Amino acid sequence: MLEQNINEINNRLARAALKRGISPVEITLVAVSKTVSAEQIKQASALGIRHFGENRVQEALPKIAAVPEPCWHFIGHLQTNKVKQVLDHFTLIQSLDRFKLATALQQEGERRGCLINVLLQVNIGAEESKYGFAVEEIGDALMAIAGFKHIRVQGLMAIAPFLYNPEELRPYFRHLYGIFKNLNIPGVEMKTLSMGMTNDFEVAVEEGSNMVRIGTALFGVRA
Repeated sequence: MLEQNINEINNRLARAALKRGISPVEITLVAVSKTVSAEQIKQASALGIRHFGENRVQEALPKIAAVPEPCWHFIGHLQTNKVKQVLDHFTLIQSLDRFKLATALQQEGERRGCLINVLLQVNIGAEESKYGFAVEEIGDALMAIAGFKHIRVQGLMAIAPFLYNPEELRPYFRHLYGIFKNLNIPGVEMKTLSMGMTNDFEVAVEEGSNMVRIGTALFGVRA
């Protein structure tokens, strides 16, 4: 079943990419492995999945220990007291959602003498229930964070509102892609636009995403 799901998603991604006029290899699939066992992650890795995303540090650590080979992405709300653990185990933090976290990352990066790769999380639907910078705050936020020598911003991440008809999300994705393409801030590298999940990833890719985060369509409905 997992192999079938992976093949189906790759085919859907390929169609969406070609519809947009780009190569499917330009799209990165991040498998969201929340509540998924290490054994399932090993199976997915053996079937060609190279990127996994987790949103809870304590749940993720034993999985990463068991399957250290893939690229691990932290995609959840990161508490500042978990920064050290995340930096020990994750390659990319997709959820830089507030200045307090940026400050904590900068301080730990300075202590370690390392660069921390992040995406700026954007609340594209202006939803009170979601974290992230407002769309109108993106430019100022990136200007400020660009001054942190130990943080390397590589792009944007967004979680769209959940709508039963993903076609209704096109304006959100299109708007953020326009911002993404036109940002020109020294020290900020706009190479990754992470948007699109199980319900809406095809529309997201068609509208400019080059990284999608998919869990349910890969591993099935989870608790």
